[in-house]
Amino acid sequence: MEKITFKPLADSDAQVVGYLHEPVWEMAVRREQFPAVVVCPGGAYAFVSQREADPVAMEFLARGYNVFVLTYSCGEKARDFRPLTELSETVRIIRETAAWRVDPERIAVCGFSAGGHLAGSLGVLWDDPEFLKHYDNRGGANRPNAMLLCYPVLLADEFAHVESIENVSGCAPGTPGYDYFSLERHVGPNTPPTFLWHTASDEGVPVENTLKFALALRAQKIPFEVHVFPHGGHGLSVCTEETGCRDEYVRRWVPLALDWLDGVFDYQL
Repeated sequence: MEKITFKPLADSDAQVVGYLHEPVWEMAVRREQFPAVVVCPGGAYAFVSQREADPVAMEFLARGYNVFVLTYSCGEKARDFRPLTELSETVRIIRETAAWRVDPERIAVCGFSAGGHLAGSLGVLWDDPEFLKHYDNRGGANRPNAMLLCYPVLLADEFAHVESIENVSGCAPGTPGYDYFSLERHVGPNTPPTFLWHTASDEGVPVENTLKFALALRAQKIPFEVHVFPHGGHGLSVCTEETGCRDEYVRRWVPLALDWLDGVFDYQL
C-alpha cells in the first residue's frame, strides 16, 4: 500500500489522504487500475469526525478500492460552496492523475451525516448553474459515478439538521439560501446511482432525510438501494469497538454497501 497526501485547493485548509493499492500481477482485475472511494466524514460542517475517516477507509481498502479521505472546510469557511468545491477538485484530480492507478469511470463518494450532505451535494449539484458560478467543473470532471450516503443530512425542511444546513448555507432557516441546500430538490436524470442507510431511531438526523431522498431518486428513475435499521443512534460509523459504538446488527451495512458498489462498478476481487 502507498499512502499519499495532497491539497485539492492551494488556498484552502482542505487536505486529502489517499491509500493506494500496488498492482498485483497475479490478479487480472488488479493489474493496472482500481475503483476508488472518496470518504467525507461528518461533523455538522463544524468539524471533521475522525471516527468516520480512517476506520471507513480501511473497509474499502480491504475490498480492493483505492481510498481517499477528505478533510474539508468547516465553520464559517464552509460557506460559499467551499466544501463542495474542495470535493469537486478532489474527484477531478483523482480522475485525472494516472499515476494513482484509479479507473476514471469508477469513482464513488461516501459521506456520513453532514459528510453525507457534502457527498450528496456533489451527486446532485455537480453541474448545477448556481454552483457553476463558483466553480468550473471542466465539462463534468467532478461528477461521481456512485454515491454512498450514511445517516446523511439531506433536507432543509422540518426534518433538517439545522446546524449543518446553517453552517453550509450561512443562512437562517426558511430563507432561499437555506432552502437551496435541501438536496432532494436537485435530484435529476444525471444523479448517480445511490446507496443509503439510516436507523429508524436516529435522533440526531431523522430517518426522513434518507426516505425522502430515496423517493426523489425513485421519481427520477435513478438506481438506488436503501436500508433502514430498526435501532441505533447517530454517528455509528462502521459499528466497531474502534469507533466507540459496536453493533454487529447495524454493521451489516458495510458488506451490503460493498456488495452494492461492486455490482454498480462490475468489480470483483
